[in-house]
Amino acid sequence: MANKSYKTAVFAGGCFWCMVSPFDVLEGIIKVTSGYVGGHLENPTYSQVKAQESGHYEAIEVVYDPELINYTKLLDAFWRQIDPTDDEGQFQDRGPSYRAAIFYNCEEEKELAESSKEALNSSGRFDKPVVTRILPYSTFFNAEDYHQNFYKTHSDEYKKDRAKSGRDEFISKYWGDDYYSIYED
Repeated sequence: MANKSYKTAVFAGGCFWCMVSPFDVLEGIIKVTSGYVGGHLENPTYSQVKAQESGHYEAIEVVYDPELINYTKLLDAFWRQIDPTDDEGQFQDRGPSYRAAIFYNCEEEKELAESSKEALNSSGRFDKPVVTRILPYSTFFNAEDYHQNFYKTHSDEYKKDRAKSGRDEFISKYWGDDYYSIYED
């Protein structure tokens, strides 16, 4: 494994607790880390990000094996987790730190992200335009240990928070059975 060449993708989709598990289960995912990206403070804290003081997004960093899963499939998984038409946050979490965004590492990722956004926008799946930002990658700061794998380590709290968020109802309404196709390949 030490000789493997892994890649990294960074996505913001509102509460990072809800973004980890959908990626964690995909074949080829090595690790999913909750953290912060895109702001102006070094080593921001959860309270600074949540208070909208740091300019960061709550995000996940996905380390993956490109021999087993490609960036396009990661984008497909990302779009299924968010409301791409909401530029004010995601579901119950409001404010700039909860907006959705794709952070690209290179021109190829930027082009793939823009192409996938345009395809989604043209699909007619949503009543409003897709407004999710596509931004250049900047430093990713790991969130505090408490937030890592929250869906596993604090499953009751996670389930309650996710249930009241409205995320699952949105996914069901706009994706229906198509949601699961990403996990069947």
